[in-house]
Amino acid sequence: MSSEKVSSSAATSTTTFTPSSGAFSPHVELAKGVNGLDKLVLREFRGSSAEVYLYGGHVTSWKNDHGEELLFVSSKAIYKPPKAIRGGIPICFPQFGSLGPLEQHGFARNRFWAVDTDPPPFPTPTYRAFVDLILKPSEEDIKIWPHSYEFRLRVALGPGGDLMLTSRIRNTNTDGKPFTFTFAYHTYFSVSDISEVRVEGLETLDYFDNLKNRERFTEQGDAITFESEVDKIYLSTPTKIAILDHEKKRTFVIRKDGLPDAVVWNPWDKKAKAISDFGDDEYKHMLCVEAAAIEKPITLKPGEEWKGRQELSAVPSSYCSGQLDPQKVLQSS
Repeated sequence: MSSEKVSSSAATSTTTFTPSSGAFSPHVELAKGVNGLDKLVLREFRGSSAEVYLYGGHVTSWKNDHGEELLFVSSKAIYKPPKAIRGGIPICFPQFGSLGPLEQHGFARNRFWAVDTDPPPFPTPTYRAFVDLILKPSEEDIKIWPHSYEFRLRVALGPGGDLMLTSRIRNTNTDGKPFTFTFAYHTYFSVSDISEVRVEGLETLDYFDNLKNRERFTEQGDAITFESEVDKIYLSTPTKIAILDHEKKRTFVIRKDGLPDAVVWNPWDKKAKAISDFGDDEYKHMLCVEAAAIEKPITLKPGEEWKGRQELSAVPSSYCSGQLDPQKVLQSS
């Protein structure tokens, strides 16, 4: 890893890396984030960018080529271990939620990841801004989850500003034992006003309602709209889901592979006030739609690897009699 440069600001220093065994691309910089935590800044030549903290392997920013922030991070987020960062894209592994022996959403989101200097071969990328990270268990981790694994994460920006996260999890146990996990990309999208947002692609599907003891229901609406707290796990979902923000005339499209479920969450007003690292009114400007594998946990035998991928894009929406045609949005994106 070669050259260093110091910015004109005495308070901020950045290190520019040349690629080392595929660990960094030339479009990635290492910088200091909040509270001195290391972060990686990805930049595409057209102007889009993303930021990834080594703490949690956590994407905290995704901006389009106009510099508009597309992810929500709370103004009260605590960038201090062991607290996970509130917003962006926390990674839930090896447990989603609190149904299991581990802490809420597992421990990957509050561990320090390392740059992966020897990533596995990927298909030849069409993008240039990417970084590979890796997480392995510490001795303390093995005490609470007694398994050996390698979790490799690639974060990439496409030429059009799309954000791609690819996770590869391998069982490296030497005792012959399989392990089982659940997983989610806990993505917080930035929206203009939650009351002006609808989610397309999940209609008619079954879901578990976490507000009703995980009882199973079938979605009845033509689209999901928001008037109160929502915490649902949709099952056997399509590979493409759209989030339509009418006020901003913007549609987020989530494409996913290896992640059959989708979580939809907004805490609404009462829950927001009860969350210490979340602003009282911030629920109005965020929505979590999470590509996940929850209903059917993933089991890996020693040597086996699982891969889960999501790609996020933000495209302009056009009106038609005050309504957006969800099928056109999903088919054309």
